[in-house]
Amino acid sequence: MKEAKVIKRYQNRKLYDTHESSYVTLDEISKMIRNGEEIRVIDNKTKNDITAATLTQLLYESERKAKTQPSVNLLKAIIRSGDGSFSGFIAERMKAELSAIEAEAASQQAASSATVSNAPSINQ
Repeated sequence: MKEAKVIKRYQNRKLYDTHESSYVTLDEISKMIRNGEEIRVIDNKTKNDITAATLTQLLYESERKAKTQPSVNLLKAIIRSGDGSFSGFIAERMKAELSAIEAEAASQQAASSATVSNAPSINQ
Protein backbone atom coordinates (compact mmCIF):
# COMPACT_ATOMS: atom_id res chain seq x y z
CA MET A 1 0.00 0.00 0.00
CA LYS A 2 1.21 3.48 -0.87
CA GLU A 3 2.39 5.53 2.08
CA ALA A 4 0.48 8.76 2.72
CA LYS A 5 2.21 12.04 1.99
CA VAL A 6 2.47 14.07 5.21
CA ILE A 7 1.36 17.69 5.15
CA LYS A 8 2.11 19.73 8.27
CA ARG A 9 -0.16 22.59 9.24
CA TYR A 10 1.51 25.36 11.20
CA GLN A 11 -0.10 27.83 13.60
CA ASN A 12 -0.07 30.50 10.90
CA ARG A 13 -2.32 28.13 8.88
CA LYS A 14 0.37 27.44 6.29
CA LEU A 15 0.48 23.92 4.92
CA TYR A 16 3.88 22.32 4.35
CA ASP A 17 4.40 19.25 2.16
CA THR A 18 7.17 17.32 3.92
CA HIS A 19 7.75 15.10 0.87
CA GLU A 20 8.33 17.99 -1.55
CA SER A 21 9.77 20.36 1.10
CA SER A 22 7.51 23.21 0.05
CA TYR A 23 4.41 25.06 1.14
CA VAL A 24 1.15 24.05 -0.56
CA THR A 25 -2.33 25.50 -0.90
CA LEU A 26 -5.71 23.84 -0.45
CA ASP A 27 -6.05 23.86 -4.24
CA GLU A 28 -2.79 21.92 -4.56
CA ILE A 29 -3.97 19.41 -1.95
CA SER A 30 -7.20 19.03 -3.93
CA LYS A 31 -5.15 18.27 -7.06
CA MET A 32 -3.07 15.70 -5.14
CA ILE A 33 -6.23 13.91 -4.05
CA ARG A 34 -7.73 14.02 -7.56
CA ASN A 35 -4.48 12.47 -8.83
CA GLY A 36 -4.92 9.56 -6.42
CA GLU A 37 -2.30 10.57 -3.87
CA GLU A 38 -2.83 9.62 -0.25
CA ILE A 39 -2.31 12.51 2.15
CA ARG A 40 -2.30 12.96 5.89
CA VAL A 41 -2.46 16.44 7.46
CA ILE A 42 -0.84 16.82 10.88
CA ASP A 43 -1.00 19.82 13.20
CA ASN A 44 2.67 20.65 13.69
CA LYS A 45 2.28 21.80 17.31
CA THR A 46 -0.05 19.11 18.73
CA LYS A 47 0.84 16.34 16.24
CA ASN A 48 -2.91 15.58 15.93
CA ASP A 49 -4.20 14.21 12.64
CA ILE A 50 -6.37 16.99 11.15
CA THR A 51 -6.88 15.45 7.72
CA ALA A 52 -10.68 15.33 7.99
CA ALA A 53 -10.91 18.96 9.14
CA THR A 54 -8.60 20.08 6.33
CA LEU A 55 -10.57 18.18 3.69
CA THR A 56 -13.79 19.64 5.09
CA GLN A 57 -12.25 23.10 4.73
CA LEU A 58 -11.25 22.21 1.17
CA LEU A 59 -14.85 21.23 0.38
CA TYR A 60 -16.14 24.45 1.95
CA GLU A 61 -13.77 26.55 -0.16
CA SER A 62 -14.79 24.64 -3.30
CA GLU A 63 -18.47 25.27 -2.57
CA ARG A 64 -17.79 28.94 -1.88
CA LYS A 65 -16.11 29.31 -5.28
CA ALA A 66 -18.63 27.18 -7.20
CA LYS A 67 -20.88 28.83 -9.77
CA THR A 68 -23.94 27.14 -8.31
CA GLN A 69 -24.74 27.08 -4.63
CA PRO A 70 -26.67 24.39 -2.77
CA SER A 71 -30.27 25.29 -2.05
CA VAL A 72 -31.10 26.85 1.31
CA ASN A 73 -33.72 24.13 1.86
CA LEU A 74 -31.09 21.40 1.42
CA LEU A 75 -28.75 23.14 3.85
CA LYS A 76 -31.57 23.45 6.42
CA ALA A 77 -32.42 19.75 5.99
CA ILE A 78 -28.77 18.83 6.62
CA ILE A 79 -28.65 20.95 9.78
CA ARG A 80 -31.96 19.52 11.07
CA SER A 81 -30.93 15.94 10.34
CA GLY A 82 -29.26 13.74 12.93
CA ASP A 83 -26.21 15.47 14.37
CA GLY A 84 -26.42 18.44 11.99
CA SER A 85 -23.35 17.44 9.98
CA PHE A 86 -23.17 16.82 6.27
CA SER A 87 -21.58 13.41 6.80
CA GLY A 88 -24.34 12.49 9.27
CA PHE A 89 -26.98 13.54 6.75
CA ILE A 90 -25.37 11.52 3.97
CA ALA A 91 -24.91 8.48 6.21
CA GLU A 92 -28.55 8.59 7.27
CA ARG A 93 -29.93 9.04 3.75
CA MET A 94 -27.61 6.71 1.90
CA LYS A 95 -26.65 3.86 4.25
CA ALA A 96 -26.82 1.12 1.61
CA GLU A 97 -25.09 3.18 -1.07
CA LEU A 98 -22.29 4.18 1.31
CA SER A 99 -21.73 0.55 2.29
CA ALA A 100 -21.42 -0.39 -1.37
CA ILE A 101 -19.00 2.49 -2.05
CA GLU A 102 -16.86 1.59 0.96
CA ALA A 103 -16.82 -2.10 -0.01
CA GLU A 104 -15.81 -1.22 -3.57
CA ALA A 105 -13.01 1.06 -2.35
CA ALA A 106 -11.75 -1.67 0.02
CA SER A 107 -11.79 -4.30 -2.75
CA GLN A 108 -9.93 -1.96 -5.12
CA GLN A 109 -7.32 -1.31 -2.44
CA ALA A 110 -7.00 -5.04 -1.74
CA ALA A 111 -6.70 -5.76 -5.47
CA SER A 112 -3.93 -3.21 -5.91
CA SER A 113 -2.09 -4.65 -2.89
CA ALA A 114 -2.48 -8.18 -4.26
CA THR A 115 -1.15 -7.09 -7.65
CA VAL A 116 2.01 -5.77 -6.02
CA SER A 117 2.48 -8.82 -3.79
CA ASN A 118 1.78 -11.26 -6.66
CA ALA A 119 4.28 -9.62 -8.98
CA PRO A 120 7.00 -12.03 -10.08
CA SER A 121 10.30 -11.55 -8.34
CA ILE A 122 13.58 -11.36 -10.17
CA ASN A 123 16.23 -13.66 -8.75
CA GLN A 124 19.82 -12.68 -9.24
